[in-house]
Amino acid sequence: MGSMPQKITTFLMFEGRAEEALDFYMSLFEDAEVVDITRYGADGPGEKGTVERATFALAGQRFMCIDSYVKHEFGFTPAVSLFVECDTEDELDRRYGALAEGGTELMPLGSYGFSAKFGWVNDRFGVSWQLNLRE
Repeated sequence: MGSMPQKITTFLMFEGRAEEALDFYMSLFEDAEVVDITRYGADGPGEKGTVERATFALAGQRFMCIDSYVKHEFGFTPAVSLFVECDTEDELDRRYGALAEGGTELMPLGSYGFSAKFGWVNDRFGVSWQLNLRE
């Protein structure tokens, strides 16, 4: 019996907004899918209905997310970001616009020398995204 190949999956920890983020990210990619999702029940330990654990895929890349029922002093940081190569300018503009809504623009859409069009934004949940127009 062969062993499964090792995989490294980006893991996002939210505090009560995981499903909202998941639904939002699903809307940004045509080939997105929720692989599985488990919610907390009435017996906890998290708030009933919040995400105990979810696995989802965006553009063929798998992610995991949870709603932490433990409050913590840290959040997401732009030191780790999701880098998205967009095939068309329309795709880049649409995704950037949606991600910037309620978020923080770190590098507004523009030409920065290393790319014809690029933008960097923290979305409304604090997750950092770099969007690049594929050459």
